[in-house]
Amino acid sequence: MAGGNARVMRCTPEDVFATLADGWLYPVWVVGAARMRAVSPEWPERGSTLHHSVGLWPVLIDDSTEIVSWSPPRRIRLRAKAGPFGRAVVVIDVREHGDGCVVRMGEEPVAGAGRLLPRLIWAPLLRARNRETLRRLGFLAEGRRRERDAGEQTAREEVPATAPSPAGSQASADVAAATDAAADAGAPPAREAASAAADAAGSADSADAAGAAGSADSADTAEAADRSA
Repeated sequence: MAGGNARVMRCTPEDVFATLADGWLYPVWVVGAARMRAVSPEWPERGSTLHHSVGLWPVLIDDSTEIVSWSPPRRIRLRAKAGPFGRAVVVIDVREHGDGCVVRMGEEPVAGAGRLLPRLIWAPLLRARNRETLRRLGFLAEGRRRERDAGEQTAREEVPATAPSPAGSQASADVAAATDAAADAGAPPAREAASAAADAAGSADSADAAGAAGSADSADTAEAADRSA
């Protein structure tokens, strides 16, 4: 298979295949895939399909990729379709290498416009494209290992709670100036939102202060009563 690429990744082969097993990540690491439309519930079983779109918005072509063989943590074979551009076979092979792994990727057009071009043209193009594809796949797989080593959760099952902290001054100024964006989204402008938050915080502070003052008054009254007794 011509048009091959290889990349050393600082992760395990299992990290690579865990990334490949998440069909919704396909447009993140495959150069040319613009969006995901659906993932077969059986993915990554043999014969299951990813439904995606290729191209650059607004010119997009809906198509699909079928998994032909799935042999983790060693090899996966895919048959990718790209509309009028034809069909191609993609093979990804993973082998351990030190404390990481080597990932090799081969791709070959088998039908359509790509097949009509001479190998001297399509092979260099595929190598250039898949060099970036492997780089993106590596970022995802290596990130999975870093999160696992740090004991962090890779896939969040719910919206995480965050600690209150200010954004950068320039970012805050830009958001405050973008009143049209807030209006289009049906949200209050940033200045109003910040003011409302400040008022809410002030109200809470006032209530706390009033409560503290009431407690102090009660304590003084009790002390005076004790003295009188």
